[in-house]
Amino acid sequence: MTERGLVVAVIGDGDPQGPDAARTLRWAEEVGRLLAQGGATVVTGGLGGVMEAASRGAQGADGITIGILPGSDRSEANAYVSVAVATGLGVARNLVVVTAADAVVAVGGRHGTLSEIGLALRMGRQVVTLGSWRLESEQRESGPQVHPAHDPREAAALALRLAAEGPAMSA
Repeated sequence: MTERGLVVAVIGDGDPQGPDAARTLRWAEEVGRLLAQGGATVVTGGLGGVMEAASRGAQGADGITIGILPGSDRSEANAYVSVAVATGLGVARNLVVVTAADAVVAVGGRHGTLSEIGLALRMGRQVVTLGSWRLESEQRESGPQVHPAHDPREAAALALRLAAEGPAMSA
């Protein structure tokens, strides 16, 4: 861990739907808790769903949470955000979320999460997926990659290790 500490983004659906919604939220909360226990600051998009669950988990472990908000009003942040950053950027704030982090964990998610995964890889951030998109590509040996995890413990441990290793070369 560097002197400045590690920052790990947790991304995912702001309003999970379907049969896996409850599991997705439990996983996000557990990932947030484990990241905070591992000494990382947790950054999210600051709103509901996966973002709120991850923030709740991190704050419950006495961690610091940062919410990068799409709007211009910091009061829009969920109750578990320690530091709210209003951007006024709408969905373009997704780039800020992933760039602010040393590594990214995607928990569940729909197309917005997929776009954040792509942005993270483009910005040289390693991505851990948990119940999220399955991506196949001809990935190079060096550079950012997608690392599937099977449970929150594996996802958090992998994200902490990858964050500590530093950014990969962008695509």
